[in-house]
Formats: sequence, structure tokens, C-alpha cells
Amino acid sequence: MADCHLMSTIKINMAYEDKYQEFEQYLRSPEPDKAQRAKNWSIAIGLQQVDRLTPSNFLVSQAKENIEGKISIEDVRYRLEEYYQQKDIREKAELDRTLEADGVSERINSLLTQKAFSLSPMELTHIHGYLFKGILPHAGLLRTYNITKNQWILDGDTIEYGNAGNLMELLTFDFSEEKKFDYSTLSAQEAINHITRFISSIWQIHAFGEGNTRTTAVFLIKYLRSFGFDVNNESFAKHSWFFRNALVRSQYENILNGIHRSFEPLERFMDFAVFGVPADLRNRTLHINWIEDKRQLDVSDDSKRQNDVLETPSPLTAHLSLKEMAIIKMIQENAHISISTIASMTGLSKRTVDRTIASLKEKAVLSRLGAKNNTTWVINKSK
Repeated sequence: MADCHLMSTIKINMAYEDKYQEFEQYLRSPEPDKAQRAKNWSIAIGLQQVDRLTPSNFLVSQAKENIEGKISIEDVRYRLEEYYQQKDIREKAELDRTLEADGVSERINSLLTQKAFSLSPMELTHIHGYLFKGILPHAGLLRTYNITKNQWILDGDTIEYGNAGNLMELLTFDFSEEKKFDYSTLSAQEAINHITRFISSIWQIHAFGEGNTRTTAVFLIKYLRSFGFDVNNESFAKHSWFFRNALVRSQYENILNGIHRSFEPLERFMDFAVFGVPADLRNRTLHINWIEDKRQLDVSDDSKRQNDVLETPSPLTAHLSLKEMAIIKMIQENAHISISTIASMTGLSKRTVDRTIASLKEKAVLSRLGAKNNTTWVINKSK
């Protein structure tokens, strides 16, 4: 049974990778706007993996036209609506849930282009309502029934989700605690580890009967962007199923069988998503009975395809703040990036970027070469 599930997962992942190759040329584009549109679309489409859904080739073709600047987001939405007015296409798409995959992908992409964000339960419910309006009967509404979900990685067991009778109270408490939390004294690594636990708790409440993980993922991406971080494309585009299963492991405990909740897999994913640290993101490693065969780790084609390069996180993350790491990440991607572009891409003010860069220079982490209009940034050390 486990082997069948594993083979199914590998086949689905391979199908997704074929779709992602459609965006590769755009992700490497020297045009920042085009590359960002490609990143948003690949994340939006990749997130459908959490519910084992596959968007249509029609959607992918429309996404490519949007990335190329030929049509707007509104045009994509209009064309999708027109496409699914064809009865035979719509009936089949409703049956295999391609209609849902296409609609939610388009809406995730739209949300990721919007900068507005608030740290509140209302934001979470707004995201769910926006993503699933007309698709799920209770879009944007908290569930009114208790749930259990048998999980393959738990050998068919389930975790305990929030009680339907006090979901808003649970959300309100977690959000109020997060709002009070002081990140100013934490290193980037410590801050991301804290965010990992916060998002795990929000997900475990499982405020919505369906679409909970996709909603949580979009919320997380927008929350990280509020700190100046734009998660790398590959994390959610190719590994959203690992993200979901890592959330499960972070909330599962079976003391009688000696199994305790572990945040390590979710931290592993977050380090990859935020800092670009290569990681073993095979779903099988999350199974409660997983035993690693080190002899096969380095030679497995599947493991190589799943980014199974085990490395220690960059020491910089333990010494720099979230804002400092956000700027370092921008510079790692483009050594000639301007301060105004950093401000635009991270969402930080130009004054904040100036202050943060001054701090990085003072710590001897960053140097600037060349004139103002011909700058080359040099990262001096990874202390």
C-alpha cells in the first residue's frame, strides 16, 4: 500500500515538473516583472498538489500569455470563464476537479500580485473566501463540524484538529500572541523557526473544512513578504505536498508508540523556501516508519530530482536579522541590484533599506564597489 502511494506521488510530481518546465525560460528572464509573474504562476499551479489536483494545459497556456505581457490577469479570468462555458469540457473538469485546480490557481496568482496584507483571522478567512468562492459551498466560512483525516505518513492515523465549537477563539488567541511577538532581537534563523511554529499552529486549527492547506500556504507567503522575503519559486511549485506532510508531522504525537511531534521537516522546508538552503524534500522521509538507507541516498535518481542535497544552513542566518537576510538574498540573486529595486521587491522603504545596508557594511558582511549608478555588491563572508 505504501509503495503504491509512493509511486503515485512520484508520478504526480513528475507530471507537475513537466508543467513547470513551461515557465523555466521566464523564471530566468532578465526582466524582473516577467520573472515575478512566472514565479507567482508556478507557485499558484504547484500548490494544487496539496489536494492532488492538476491544472489544465489550457490554464498553463493562458498563464504563459500573461507572463509574456500579452494579456492581463483579468483576461485570464475571462478566458477561463468562457472556456468552461462549454458543457462537455465543464462536466469533465468538474468530475476530475480540473475546474477547481484552474480556478484556484488563477486566484492564487491574483492574490500573490496584491501587496495588501494584515496579520489577522479576518485575512485568513478573506483568502479562503477569495480562493474558493463559487467552488466550495462554504468559502470564507469557518467549518461547523469536527474532522479527522487518515494520513499515509502516519500509517493511517490522524492528528487532532481544532474543535469546531471554538475555532475563532483559537485563531484569535494565536494571532494575538503573534502580534505581540518581538522579532527585533532574533536572528533570521530564529525568526523563521518561530514563524514555522506559528504557521503550524494556524494550520492545525484547520479553520476550513476544505482548502485549508492552500489557504495557509498563501497566507504564509504573504506574511513572509511582509518581512521582505519572497519565497523561492521551487519550494511551493515543486514541493507543496512535502509542505503539507511536514505540517502533519509537526502536529502529530503518539507517545505510546514513542512518536513525538517534530518541527524539523517543516523547518527544513522553510530554510529551503526562504534561505535557499538545499534540503532532502522527499515525502517518504516524513513517514513515521521511515528508515534512511544512506547507501542509496546519493545515487537515487528520484532523490536527486527531489533536491535531496543535505547541507548545513548558511551561518549568515544565525547572525543577521530578517531584514538583513532579505536584502542579502536579493543581492545573492543580483549583485548589481539597485537600492530602489531592493525596496520595491522586498516591500521595505528606501530609508529602511539604506539603514539595513549600512548595518551590513558595519558588520563587514557587505561591500559596495563602483559608482552609484554602476554598483556591484560583494558579500564578504558567511560568518
